[in-house]
Amino acid sequence: MSDCLFCQIVAGQIPAKVVAESDDSLAFYDIAPQAPVHVLVVPKAHFMSVNEVTVKHPGVFDDLMRLAQKVAEIEGVKDSGYRLVFNVGRDGQQTVSHMHAHVLGGRLMTWPPG
Repeated sequence: MSDCLFCQIVAGQIPAKVVAESDDSLAFYDIAPQAPVHVLVVPKAHFMSVNEVTVKHPGVFDDLMRLAQKVAEIEGVKDSGYRLVFNVGRDGQQTVSHMHAHVLGGRLMTWPPG
């Protein structure tokens, strides 16, 4: 989608600091980090939210999760722990309409987040 921020990042039209990449997903640093480690992992294909991924899209979550694990290892939080967050829809505070996971770490995660 030409007006989607994350699609433009995936296409290289908007710069981002890439952490890791697979054939189907891209991981890059969040521009407004909420933790010392805050990386977004997005599928390269456009899905508005988690709700759009169905059995017709095999492997989307597998690839995304494997890349999130790789990010945790690269960022040095694999053993100490990290949080994976998907915000879905308005009430879930999803601010970009492209499915993405937040990899958060580098400090003790509290609840509520912040």
